[in-house]
Amino acid sequence: MDRVAGLRERKKDQARRRIAEVALDLFAERGFEAVTVNEIAERAEVAKATLFKYFPTKESLVLQGVSGDSLAAVVTGRPAGQPIVDALRAHFLAQATEPGPDPTDTLRRVRIITASPVLRERATALHYRQRLTLAAALAQQFPELTASLLAAQISAVVQTLQERYVFSDVPVQERGDRLRHEIEVALTMLRHTIAHAEIAHAEIAHAEGAH
Repeated sequence: MDRVAGLRERKKDQARRRIAEVALDLFAERGFEAVTVNEIAERAEVAKATLFKYFPTKESLVLQGVSGDSLAAVVTGRPAGQPIVDALRAHFLAQATEPGPDPTDTLRRVRIITASPVLRERATALHYRQRLTLAAALAQQFPELTASLLAAQISAVVQTLQERYVFSDVPVQERGDRLRHEIEVALTMLRHTIAHAEIAHAEIAHAEGAH
């Protein structure tokens, strides 16, 4: 039974990958706006309904995964007492040890998004929503303004690391080691930032309590 279920999932994954690959090829050739969903389905040899089962919108063919995983879930799901930066470090290093995305494929996605006003706007909205969700998670520990500022810094760190991975001139086989090193550097900086925020929050709370 498990073998049958596993085979079914592999077939689904293959279909999803084929549809996405066909879509990216067409978008790269002619631009996002010029390609229709019907053309993608026909080229991928699947029904339009099947395409929408894997990708609910035309935009999701390019943007799926663009905003990354939920950093808010990393913060709220960490073990009790674990510092935020330690949870982020463990999460990022775990990702870095897995086979990373093909930089060439990711760069192609970036170029498709950059060339399309619709995709640029949508990608910006996705990143913004992720930052707001992260800020809400951090607000469980910090004042709203502090949480928003920290969320902005963490989001900027993630985006910078992603950009350096994709646009790096380092050979692909060496990028994993470089990424892990840069994660350590980035998280060390964040550790100091978050520590100062915690101290400032404690001092403000103490001052307010004294009044």
